[in-house]
Amino acid sequence: MSRSPINLPPILPVGTQVVVLTEVKAANGKAAHPAGAVGVIVQSPADYWHAYRVRFPDDVEAALSRPQLAVLSHYKAERSGTAPLAEYDLFDHVIYRCVVGSRAYGLDDDQSDTDRRGVYLPPAERHWSLYGVPEQLESPGTEEVYWELQKFLTLALKANPNVLECLYTPLVEHASPVAQEMLAMRDAFLSRMVYQTYNGYVLSQFKKLQGDLRNKGAVKWKHVMHLIRLLLSGVTVLREGFVPVRVEDHRERLLSIKRGEVPFEEVEQWRLDLHRQFEEAAQTTKLPERPDYERANALLIRARRAALEG
Repeated sequence: MSRSPINLPPILPVGTQVVVLTEVKAANGKAAHPAGAVGVIVQSPADYWHAYRVRFPDDVEAALSRPQLAVLSHYKAERSGTAPLAEYDLFDHVIYRCVVGSRAYGLDDDQSDTDRRGVYLPPAERHWSLYGVPEQLESPGTEEVYWELQKFLTLALKANPNVLECLYTPLVEHASPVAQEMLAMRDAFLSRMVYQTYNGYVLSQFKKLQGDLRNKGAVKWKHVMHLIRLLLSGVTVLREGFVPVRVEDHRERLLSIKRGEVPFEEVEQWRLDLHRQFEEAAQTTKLPERPDYERANALLIRARRAALEG
């Protein structure tokens, strides 16, 4: 796996206050703002090499590259003699990396991306610094996202479907001893909260899809497929107490939906039947009302101590 993209600074989000490090010229070639002027990012690029759109207090906007910008808080810190956190080296502290998405589901084809997700455990001194650590690291060029351990555990305890699938995917590429311990206790994150998160999300998304169908006469069939897959997964979680990642027997039917070969009315009937199954499973499930917060917290504390010991 190429690691060159993730050695670059992360993409700054819209709303970030920045300082320009070079003079900004107006369309007529005259100076509009001097180096040191403060603005706010109103449009972020997809990668490091393209320009940001920065708006200044007088509403003038300019396209500027990343080397021409400094984050305002970092700029102030440098002037005060304290160096800001360099986020890009935190990728060296990834403790868990797995493959999710279509390849993990068994729904991939020759054009499918390889989506990697996982967890990183920051060094104690970075975690305790004035600057803290980001809740997640992203590398758009390689389809990678890594959550900080506490954030990952919190999302898992809330029955976030994407995070639970990370714990149950069969495609694990790297797992440190701490990550192996986390995987060994993955059932501690399962609870009846799955009903609310899975079922509620699908209901809200199908309402939007029905609106798209009325207003635009079309829907994104790949999204429809994944919503049905999510319902299938949720029913199994409540009935059997584990998260099924691979779709197995439903593969061909799901791919037919993705290709737009199944009428929306037929998909809707399948969805309604799955909702009924979900209701029944919620009434009979053996999962606890709440996940095991105590075990998750104990794991986090052990991991923090491991980070302190280096």
